[in-house]
Amino acid sequence: MADRVHYTSCPVCKSGEINPLLKVTDYTVSQEEYTVWQCGQCTLRFTQDVPSEASIGPYYKSPDYISHTNINQGLVNKLYQSVRKYTLKQKSKFIADQTGIIGGKLLDVGCGTGAFLDVMKKEGWEVIGLEPDEEARELARKLYRLTVFESSQLNQLPSSGFDAITLWHVLEHVHDLHNYVEQLKNILKPAGKLFIAVPNYQSLDAQIYRRAWAAYDVPRHLYHFTPKAIEVLMKGHGLKVKAVQPMWFDAFYISMLSSKYRSGRVNYIASFINGLRSNTKALFNKKACSSLIYIIEKV
Repeated sequence: MADRVHYTSCPVCKSGEINPLLKVTDYTVSQEEYTVWQCGQCTLRFTQDVPSEASIGPYYKSPDYISHTNINQGLVNKLYQSVRKYTLKQKSKFIADQTGIIGGKLLDVGCGTGAFLDVMKKEGWEVIGLEPDEEARELARKLYRLTVFESSQLNQLPSSGFDAITLWHVLEHVHDLHNYVEQLKNILKPAGKLFIAVPNYQSLDAQIYRRAWAAYDVPRHLYHFTPKAIEVLMKGHGLKVKAVQPMWFDAFYISMLSSKYRSGRVNYIASFINGLRSNTKALFNKKACSSLIYIIEKV
């Protein structure tokens, strides 16, 4: 399988202590089945035999893949868009609080249609976006008149150029993981902050839905992180996790999608209850939240 990536060691810590764990279906696009493996050292899970970077594009072509669109059809999509409006404002305040800056320079990697960048621009920040999808880049320009570049331009950005760099559910999609993190470090100012949001398979909702857990999202999600795996990855690049922030709404959204994947339709009542159960557990241990924001800085 020349167009597939087969790992013989852990993508994060390079340990050879890796083993197959469970079969997961691509419910969104291809209906293909993939095997998720786990590292016995750093706890990372990863999708084995994923399409290569050059061939994975078609797996993103689905009207159900709504994080990079403005689709507002169907109850799940409408709920997603409504919650996003609220969380965008919360994110902007969070960035300002964590950096102590109002009006710095911000890079949003995987910016989609640019909604977050638009909020930050209105808050006085100088913003730049990177986005692999051409249609999303065009929407960002049309809707918000934003400067958005193709993702390969990451390596062309100036060293120590940004006060804040954000990756909202992006790192799990990156094939060239270590070079990517190293370049993020390079373009971050000495006192800058890197914000990485990723799903957390150690959450209760992941345990409830198991192979139907929507945040596995194979094969688009190459890696399935835990707090330990993120810390190991960052430490290897001279970075450290300063703090962790839960993303409370994700447990409900992921539970809705997961219930659809498991039974063929969304069970809204059960999804709400399972999302609430997951968040209740995370109240006592925030590192058990369905998705987490890692606030990262240079050592």
